[in-house]
Formats: sequence, C-alpha cells, structure tokens
Amino acid sequence: MGRDIVIQTGSGPVDAWRADPPDHAAALGGIVVLQEIFGVNEHIRSVAEGYAAAGYTALAPALFDPVAHNVELGYDEAGFARGRELVGELGMDRAVDIVRHAAEALRRDGLKVAVVGFCWGGSVALLANTRLGLPAVAYYGARSRPYLGEALRAPMLFHFGADDQSTPPDDIQAHREAWPEADVQVYPGAGHAFNRDVDPRHFHAASAALARRRTLAFFESALG
Repeated sequence: MGRDIVIQTGSGPVDAWRADPPDHAAALGGIVVLQEIFGVNEHIRSVAEGYAAAGYTALAPALFDPVAHNVELGYDEAGFARGRELVGELGMDRAVDIVRHAAEALRRDGLKVAVVGFCWGGSVALLANTRLGLPAVAYYGARSRPYLGEALRAPMLFHFGADDQSTPPDDIQAHREAWPEADVQVYPGAGHAFNRDVDPRHFHAASAALARRRTLAFFESALG
C-alpha cells in the first residue's frame, strides 16, 4: 500500500503518492507516474500501485499543487472543464520542473528513473525526455504536437488508440516522422484513455494489457 509524501520543488511543496515494491524487496528502478487532467485520483494511485507490484518504486506527484491542492476531479463535463483550466494555469514548464524534482527524489534512493504519463501527463512525459533526458512512456498524449521539433534524449515509447479522435492518424504519423528512433504503438479498437479501467466508456482491456506488457519491457530495457 502506498503513502502520501511531500516533494520540495521550485514551485513549493508538492504532494505525491509513493508506492514501493511489496515485502521490502529491492526496487528495480524508479517510475514517475504522471496524471491525467483529473489529478492524482484513485485511478492514478492504483496505476502507481501496479508498477510497485511489478517491482518498481512509483511516485505520482500532484502536478496541480502549485495552483490548487487536493485535486481529484470526476470524469464528467465539469471535471474536464476544471482540469483544462488547471492545465493552463500550471503550464508545461512548471509541470516538467516538478517531474525533475520527483526524479531527483527517486535518485536519492539510488534508483535509475523513467517516466510514464497519461493523456496530458503523456505529453509532460515526452518533455521529461526531451528536456530532462529521462526514458519515457506516453499514453495517448494529445498535447505533444507543438513539441515535435524537440529532440529525444532517451528511449521513448508512445501508445495511441487507433480510434482516439484527439490523436488522429496524421498526428501519429507526425510523431513517427519527428522521432523515427521512438517506438510508436497503435492499438486497433482502442480510443482515448484506453488504460483508464475505472471508466467503462473508455477502457479497452486487451489494449491496456498489451500496452502494460510493452511498458514493463521498456522499463526493464531502459533501466537495466
């Protein structure tokens, strides 16, 4: 079971959910888990717990803390609207800086670090690669197109749903052309947020399971 901790960042203290491997086992590495626009809610905490169960120390920073504390939004229109507002208020630069401090917290435990992000967090994960040099996995990051000119500095894995209207085929192809060294995976029958298992409107079990296997293989390779 994970626990709340506090990370000191350039934007002040930020809460984070930390989950460690079971039975005090030595961690295979550290994973920074980056939220969707709904905050570090039950779903994101469970994602972190899943990586801990696979042998990693997972840390999910509450990226919105510099502008709003204790954010856990619903998957309804009001939640979407508020999440978009908070994304704009925070900005990408502060989000990436929080990731940097989260990675440093894991490194202080002697861990090699990678990043995984979902939706907006997927685009933040991309910038953690291009700006911080961290191996990164981006699930359906729909805000990445403005950053196509930035060079990758570490291994990169992208997951996209073939039926995700927020990342149409030309956007996915633009990722391939911008970063031919990256691994770009597309999942037939899956839409946006296909990994969100608490939301039956979006969850696509087969794609989520395959993407998780690929993600764990990526971490094993990138973190050694």
